[in-house]
Amino acid sequence: MPIDWTEDLGASHGWRLRRGMLDGRPVFGKHGAVSPLFTSEAEGLRWLGPIAATVVSSHEDGLVLEWIDTERPTRAAAERFGRELARTHLLGADTFGAPWPGFIADLPMSNEPAADWPSFYAARRVLPFVRQARLAAADVRLIERAVDRFADVSGPQETPSRIHGDLWGGNVLWSGGRAVLVDPAAHGGHRETDLAMLALFGAPYLDVVLGAYEEEAPLADGWRERVPLHQLHPLLVHVCLYGDAYRDALMGAVSRVLAL
Repeated sequence: MPIDWTEDLGASHGWRLRRGMLDGRPVFGKHGAVSPLFTSEAEGLRWLGPIAATVVSSHEDGLVLEWIDTERPTRAAAERFGRELARTHLLGADTFGAPWPGFIADLPMSNEPAADWPSFYAARRVLPFVRQARLAAADVRLIERAVDRFADVSGPQETPSRIHGDLWGGNVLWSGGRAVLVDPAAHGGHRETDLAMLALFGAPYLDVVLGAYEEEAPLADGWRERVPLHQLHPLLVHVCLYGDAYRDALMGAVSRVLAL
């Protein structure tokens, strides 16, 4: 049955966003040029499970999700989110990486597996975006120095976690007393990455989320000091997308990694 698209919600990264009706229920659509991004996002949402938005359909030129009626977050919803996020991470992954193509916003990135997280993070997440970011040579040298330290400063070795991968506050929708995740860059990664992303641009009741998370799945000592390490990738992505406005934040994180 065709979808009756009833409302244009504007654009994001070149995609058209729309609300429609399918079999009497509201749905959300994201459409654009033919790309593996849409099926990749659908795979990630399904893999994340109940904490993520429900996929109605995906095609090479679009993605359709169940419509989510949003509400203001509460402390109770934040606590539930912390626990559900921890349980999702603990579902684990076969490897660091994923069997589907990776994207963050509309930028492609490799999900090719790696043997350990420092290697994956360096080769698949940080260095490719350093090459795209058009940074000054001195900045590149400092980032490369930080990359050389990843194995030493990433904390105790952990098995791959089932992470969202782009978990800033805008990708957390609050509905029905709980959080629903959208727009994933899902892969087997380090669970501290999702928590660092929540902190990067702020999230409602973040202290409650983190407290509930730690009760469910305690984090290794020193995880708060490692937050800048996990923020290098999203800050590099923002430099690639938006330019020098994020350069100072990026290089500040680099300095903190070098000081670990």
